Amino acid sequence: MAYDSHEIRHLPESSCTTKTELGLLRFMTCGSVDDGKSTFIGRLLWDSKLVFDDQLTTLESESKRVGTQHGDIDYALLVDGLQAEREQGITIDVAYRFFSTDKRKFIVADTPGHEQYTRNMATGASTVDVAVLMIDARKGVLTQTKRHSYILSLLGVKHIVLAVNKMDLVDYSEEQFDSIQFEYASFRVSLGFENVVAIPISALKGDNLLHPSDAMSWYQGPTIMNYLETVTINQDVTAKPFRLPVQWVNRPHLDFRGFSGTIVSGTVSPGDSVVVPSSGKTSTVERIVTFDGDLERGVAGQAVTVTLTDEIDVSRGEVLSDPRARPDFADQFEAKLIWMHEEPLLPGRHYLIKIGFQTRTAQVSALKYKVNINTLEHLATKTLELNEVGVCNFSLDHPVSFDAYQDNRDTGSFILIDRYTNGTIAAGMIDFTLRRAHNIHWQSVDIHKAARANLKRQKPFILWFTGLSGAGKSSIANLVEKKLHSLGHHTYLLDGDNVRHGLNRDLGFTDADRVENIRRVAETAKLMVDAGLIVLVSFISPFRSERQMARFMVENEEFLEVFIDTPLEVCEQRDVKGLYKKARAGEVKNFTGIDSPYERPEHAEVIIDGSKDTPEQAALTIFHELDRKRLLSSD
Repeated sequence: MAYDSHEIRHLPESSCTTKTELGLLRFMTCGSVDDGKSTFIGRLLWDSKLVFDDQLTTLESESKRVGTQHGDIDYALLVDGLQAEREQGITIDVAYRFFSTDKRKFIVADTPGHEQYTRNMATGASTVDVAVLMIDARKGVLTQTKRHSYILSLLGVKHIVLAVNKMDLVDYSEEQFDSIQFEYASFRVSLGFENVVAIPISALKGDNLLHPSDAMSWYQGPTIMNYLETVTINQDVTAKPFRLPVQWVNRPHLDFRGFSGTIVSGTVSPGDSVVVPSSGKTSTVERIVTFDGDLERGVAGQAVTVTLTDEIDVSRGEVLSDPRARPDFADQFEAKLIWMHEEPLLPGRHYLIKIGFQTRTAQVSALKYKVNINTLEHLATKTLELNEVGVCNFSLDHPVSFDAYQDNRDTGSFILIDRYTNGTIAAGMIDFTLRRAHNIHWQSVDIHKAARANLKRQKPFILWFTGLSGAGKSSIANLVEKKLHSLGHHTYLLDGDNVRHGLNRDLGFTDADRVENIRRVAETAKLMVDAGLIVLVSFISPFRSERQMARFMVENEEFLEVFIDTPLEVCEQRDVKGLYKKARAGEVKNFTGIDSPYERPEHAEVIIDGSKDTPEQAALTIFHELDRKRLLSSD
């Protein structure tokens, strides 16, 4: 085994032979902050004699400079690689380490304990087979212990090592260990773990890591390493149905067309039938191509290019599958969601959803409940905050291929992405397809939008008026509709106050309710455009995301955003409804511009200076823009 210029500390030459390969185990450490996760991994590497000489020199220097052991070796510094982590004495990112013994190879993920980094912990948990859940023997089972346990359960981790650490600080008390073990056992009973093994340890002293502890002769169970080397993981992904998410359509020339990706489950051989779930088209595998040549059999974990005997349509994101056990293909499903962003989840808001290589627009159509981490109780809620877990119904703009997460981690998991920042804001695990997705189909009709518009001799479109309360939206929209009506156009004005008397009378003024308010109005406006009408929408509509959603619901040139740009102080001076006065007095909550934000349009087609232009001047400006875009001509 080559180590380049490195030399392993105290490693005998005979130990440099190739290890016997008995399988790879992926495991992680997790738990509350300062429970000793990094120290545990560092000591494990140290005692396994897998620390290089140059690492040893750096470790000794860093231990004296920023260590927490008063100049002695601080084993945590072997894995706390980020400068910010070393300075603060905490783990922020997920640190991965590879090591091996004579019995097994390991990849270990050291995950952060702070609550604000729960998303990093969930990332680490998504690929592991075993979790070492650390508990400080002095503190016992904490809220973060329960949160991490629940997330491990959600992510399908079945094997748990309950590592009760820092036993040296409680005089190696058997009673303290038994108390913690009993408390955790009562909590985890409903989490679905297959195997939970409690082991008392001292990561700093090395007790019960590699060798049994003389200080805890009362404990007769396995050491940490003994358990990790011998635990049996029953996750044979090759026995599951074949799934190949297509990452790339490989067509270097006219005589070759292959579909490249990594097999995530099952096996495939030339001559096997495969299906494209989106179309239902089937074909036969002709070749399984790799860089090193063709394969007679492809198995889960291999990156391959598959060619087919038939010229069927297969695009990036499709999932080549076993036709005898097809994935679901639908646009609605229920899923568990871990929210990972400071801004809360707002049902009805449009996000990007990424399942494998499929990216679609999605919204939470129903937030069924969130989970109280301490009690596992289901709580009614309208939103999810950072690190909260909920169960939601999702609605997508197009169907996608997927499996239930419990059946296939790769094709049953997804992330949500913010459409503006492109940042990942949530991770989800699909439970099942909603039956309504199979019961609802588009009905073909003969009279379409163009026919309705031709009958009215006009082009249908939406004029979307946005601005603060008191900006003048309703007055200007009313004048524009009167003028359109006088010219013989068929119109309808959807006004914010009027709609809240009927369609949206059940909604309040929280951010979640505002999002749903605009979603319903946008859907209504879309139907009216389909009916051939010119629709005027006058709503504060404070969030860019929902205004953008409304724009994307109709075709290009069918949506014009009109921003009535009236300063807050002018709106307050007008205060025609007395709402600003009440908001300032605290009598009205979540009032836009006062204690709720307004996001100014970035690309409005028409901008009206509401502090200078009269409603009549504003209406004239809008008509000039309609003429310029030829929206009022019938040809």
